[in-house]
Amino acid sequence: MAQVQIREELPEGLKPELMPKHIAVILDGNRRWAKERGLSVQSGHRAGGRVMKALACLSSRWGIEVLSLFAFSTENWRRSKEEVDFLMSLFEEVIQTYEDEFAGSNIRISVIGDKSKLPESLQKMIATAEESTGGNTGLHLLVAINYSGRYDIMQASRSIARKVKDGVVQVEDINETTFEKELETNCVEFPNPDLLIRTSGEQRISNFYLWQLAYTEVFFAKKNLPDLEEEDFIEALTSFQKRERRFGGSKYH
Repeated sequence: MAQVQIREELPEGLKPELMPKHIAVILDGNRRWAKERGLSVQSGHRAGGRVMKALACLSSRWGIEVLSLFAFSTENWRRSKEEVDFLMSLFEEVIQTYEDEFAGSNIRISVIGDKSKLPESLQKMIATAEESTGGNTGLHLLVAINYSGRYDIMQASRSIARKVKDGVVQVEDINETTFEKELETNCVEFPNPDLLIRTSGEQRISNFYLWQLAYTEVFFAKKNLPDLEEEDFIEALTSFQKRERRFGGSKYH
């Protein structure tokens, strides 16, 4: 049975019955933000990291069930070694902070993606954070590191193929439910986002949740991630609540 979220009073204009259960965010614009200000790329990423934390805190306060943050894609390894090394170090800092500060906030942390390619120290940090927050029943925070939608579909396909080969699953029994159980988002109660937010004004999904976004409403924020404020998050939620979701036929609201 799902645990009941304790929701603080929502900002004026937002209706609790129309709040999305799962929000996904493509975190974009850190480097652009830094360049515009003559700052280092590292400064941009640190500023973006503070916004990640703010989004998690707001989502927890407002009763959101799941928040997915697309932090590092499988394609991001193409960036300079200096930038990648800094990001790996920053992820350790961020996850340690999450573990320490979210422990009393009832937030559960999970990291999805191919963790085998991450530095060993980061892998250990992730395992510790997931274990220490695993019993929390509030917001479930998913941080996607070394993740992509194609990767997820491929790993799910391989998993099902192995089960068919071993006789655990019959080909005739494979359906959408079977497939979804093999995706990395199978760790949450609501795996498919209701709302996707992308920052920086770019209008693409960049190989994020290719399967899970089939019926997701999309909001493109013009601001770079470090400039995103509470009012911008409210704007995205307000836009979502004005939409009529039909899922191919039936109404959502």
